[in-house]
Amino acid sequence: MAEDNRDWSTQIREHMEVIGADGTHVGTVDHMDGDRIKLTKRDNDAGHEGGTHSGHHHYLSSGLIAEVEGDKVRLSANGDVAWGMLEEK
Repeated sequence: MAEDNRDWSTQIREHMEVIGADGTHVGTVDHMDGDRIKLTKRDNDAGHEGGTHSGHHHYLSSGLIAEVEGDKVRLSANGDVAWGMLEEK
């Protein structure tokens, strides 16, 4: 279960897969940037229609992290909800 004040930066590594609570691929970790996960540019449109998010980085708040399991970062929100919460740089 998520802990609101957990410092995830020690557990999250480059190239980990970020998935929603429903198992949907949301992105791939580029690195931690403060209290946000910076996602790689290369799969910004993975699993999402429209293709409007290519070519720039997106960020997710670490407050959405439910757990880190193996080489996956599982979010507390389903993939489509998390995708709507992405911050653009």
